[in-house]
Amino acid sequence: MTTQDIQVPLTPDSVLADLKAGNERFVSRRPLLRDWIALAEESAKAQHPKAIILGCIDSRVPVEVIFDQAIGDVFVARVAGNFVNDDILGSMEYATQIAGANLVVVLGHTSCGAIKGAIDGLEFEHVTGMLANIKPAIEAAAASGEELDSCCDAHVDRVVEENVRTAVHKISRESSVMASAIAADKLRVVGAIYELSTGRVHWLDG
Repeated sequence: MTTQDIQVPLTPDSVLADLKAGNERFVSRRPLLRDWIALAEESAKAQHPKAIILGCIDSRVPVEVIFDQAIGDVFVARVAGNFVNDDILGSMEYATQIAGANLVVVLGHTSCGAIKGAIDGLEFEHVTGMLANIKPAIEAAAASGEELDSCCDAHVDRVVEENVRTAVHKISRESSVMASAIAADKLRVVGAIYELSTGRVHWLDG
């Protein structure tokens, strides 16, 4: 569990390295052994997570598990399609500027149902407005004029990547406090894609 004494000297690069090592343990079937109840009791007093990870609600992407993290190690925000809006930005600002985390990860995943629904133009109650947040990524992925097909894995994965990159850019563009922290090398924002079939996290530009 990340305590304040552990959190304070951490750097964005050291936290990123820790998450990469955790995913390698997960993929290699060598997760750390932990006393979960003891961690729950200890973390009830305070929390000092080292990162905030924005993931999709997909049940096949249990964020703490795939990075082999303990109770109290990471903040996790989840929304279908892992897009960024004001509520997510506020959560990230709290996690980084108030609670001390110094790494933000935007985590997409292969075969994302929200991405497929957005490509298909799915309209249903509040789902319609939610999927509208993914349209910029679809437009970027289809910039060549090619019509995207939700049944084509390559097309879906292209939008998944564009959607992660769009979210990463939006964080620094729309949050002045996080942009300042990034400029001062106190915060890093990175994108990644989780591969459902292998359990491996692929990092974009980092």
